[in-house]
Amino acid sequence: MKQGSSFRSASVWMPLALAVALVAGIFTGKYFFGAGGEGKSRGKLDEIISLIDKNYVDDINTDSLLEASLPKLMAGLDPHSVYIPAADLQEVNEELEGSFSGVGISFNLIGDTINVVEIISGGPAEKVGMLPGDRIVTIDDSIVAGKGWSDVKVRSTLRGPKDTKVNLGIRRSSSPDLLHFTVTRGDIPVTSIDAAYPIAPGIGYIKVNKFGASTYSEFLTSLMELIEDDASDAFIIDLRSNGGGYMEVAEMMVNEFLGQGMPIVSMKGKNTPDRGPTRADGRGTFKEADVVVLLDEFSASSSEIFAGAIQDNDRGLIVGRRSFGKGLVQNQLPLKDGSALRLTIARYYTPSGRCIQKTYAPGVDYDRDLLTRFERGEQYSRDSIKLNTENIFHTLSGRTVYGGGGIMPDIFVASDTADISSDYLRALNAGLLQKFAFKYVDAHRAELEKAEDVSQLLDMLPSEWTLAAEFQTFARANGVAITKAYNVNKYRQRLVNSLKALIARDVFGVEGYYVVDNLTDPTVQAAIRAISDGKASAPVTETILE
Repeated sequence: MKQGSSFRSASVWMPLALAVALVAGIFTGKYFFGAGGEGKSRGKLDEIISLIDKNYVDDINTDSLLEASLPKLMAGLDPHSVYIPAADLQEVNEELEGSFSGVGISFNLIGDTINVVEIISGGPAEKVGMLPGDRIVTIDDSIVAGKGWSDVKVRSTLRGPKDTKVNLGIRRSSSPDLLHFTVTRGDIPVTSIDAAYPIAPGIGYIKVNKFGASTYSEFLTSLMELIEDDASDAFIIDLRSNGGGYMEVAEMMVNEFLGQGMPIVSMKGKNTPDRGPTRADGRGTFKEADVVVLLDEFSASSSEIFAGAIQDNDRGLIVGRRSFGKGLVQNQLPLKDGSALRLTIARYYTPSGRCIQKTYAPGVDYDRDLLTRFERGEQYSRDSIKLNTENIFHTLSGRTVYGGGGIMPDIFVASDTADISSDYLRALNAGLLQKFAFKYVDAHRAELEKAEDVSQLLDMLPSEWTLAAEFQTFARANGVAITKAYNVNKYRQRLVNSLKALIARDVFGVEGYYVVDNLTDPTVQAAIRAISDGKASAPVTETILE
């Protein structure tokens, strides 16, 4: 993408750009793996495979042997270059491409029973009359309840080619008989926005779970609705646990908040022409809005590109905890057998010039990094964060930022685990909170579904003590004794808040969960305070370091 290129037209050319990238990947793959790319190393590999095939003591499938060796080969490059087997490629691509073919439900697997939590509006399941609360006990005449199916197996069985049919046997609380539905699979959208709603007067909240092909249009629609329907002029963009996606999508999204000419990101690689920095085109609709970005240790890649552009341009605040630290760019290169390589081709750099990739040098246990952060107390204290003081950069107004290890928040918020008791953890790890919430909603569904919004739903729920007591009885019946979490105020409140959020999810979908959970989420509340106190107004010129 050239400097100063127009992002407003990106929603039109994005599909074309992705198609071009795919064609380029095919070309590159042919170049590297076709006849012209053979060298001494390739010849040695062929020779080894041939010798094994001819001389090994037992018969062996050399194709399987090579298939098993490829992940190890890729692991020797960097932590994010991977081999994707042909059998997994479709599901991997579906996560970012915006749709898949299936029946259109969200489900929980509780006690070997497939419980339908949500029916996707306009989807195949809704068209045949399936309802939230239904239990799937048979799929194509095969009994699945109590058979130990994993959620992966359930998902792969319910999905399938468009226009194919699947027969489902349903148990419903209002019917003594097994109900039978024939569902014709169809295109199901993979949405990127989990929640978008006014969280406080003048403040909109948007939870983004990935940067996929449809994320920009979903994001822009959510922003516009918050402005038009709720008069929001400040926004909290929640990128916690967002592992990234398409780099170009992150650029388009952050462009909406940046003034003309502000740098977004640049990219450098051995065989990739230096690109950038990409600059904002000045046509963003929200250039004057206050903005706060929420990050945690699972925010990576495109999330860090978005946050880095906001922070380095002093455009808004970053609130939460230090991000993952992934500064590498991958390109997917298809292979002839339908598999693919997702290969690192470049590093990206934020506007201040920093690469936030954490080290993966020999001898460094990359996969253990997050556990190491936890062990040294980084989740609870800003002072425990190990900064790379040799990698110092500066924002537009001169604030100090660091490279080589993720995006450091302007306002640090410790992990809210102080009010988690051992009882709560045992119940959580046993899945009892989700099971209780589903059972509660199932027993009161007719009444709860009369609620027009989450506020009305919360008014319908019993008192804190009553809900905690009901859960205590339920947990004990399922082998977990709840004592401390019930008797101590802060433990009981944490337990009840979690139950209410899960109940709201089962009634109103995933957005209902966030509406309730955010009421007591310390990171979200810190973001609201920062906006209300004027700390998020651009340009941010002072280092806050809370």
